[in-house]
Amino acid sequence: MLDAFSRAVVAADASTSPVTDLSGLKAFVAEGNKRLDAVNAVASNASCIVSDAIAGMICENTGLIQAGGNCYPNRRMAACLRDGEIVLRYVTYALLAGDASVLEDRCLNGLKETYAALGVPATSTARAVQIMKASSCAHANGTQTEAQAGAKFKKNRDDQGLCNELTAELGGYFDRVISAIS
Repeated sequence: MLDAFSRAVVAADASTSPVTDLSGLKAFVAEGNKRLDAVNAVASNASCIVSDAIAGMICENTGLIQAGGNCYPNRRMAACLRDGEIVLRYVTYALLAGDASVLEDRCLNGLKETYAALGVPATSTARAVQIMKASSCAHANGTQTEAQAGAKFKKNRDDQGLCNELTAELGGYFDRVISAIS
């Protein structure tokens, strides 16, 4: 996994020159607290984000929980929830590092083929990831409310809407997941 500093050193090493992108590194450090706040907002609401996404996916396709569906019986539902938590965890790792390599290498590499071999429907999985994206971005941007999130809502900070660039970055990581499984 590369963060902004490692990426700068590797690039400089490859060209046998000193690190020259100091302004990019300064910007990464300056946004560090916002990045940590965004990661914390998503991670502290992870179980709610994932369970709501899976429930939303099932509400849109109730055949998934019928006999023969991909979320029937309970062990398949548990596997679905587990996979959602894994995807969300790697997305938060990527957001923390500011780099998608850990997401690509550890989570997405071979995921489409694995799901195809197991008979997991790509459209339903992509829909669950889209719902996780919307919820995670709302949490990271501080625009989620208790009315939207329910009783287990955790408010992490008071500066609502100040992480627009990080929210876009977070959305991009979810888009990578959707692209990898579609």
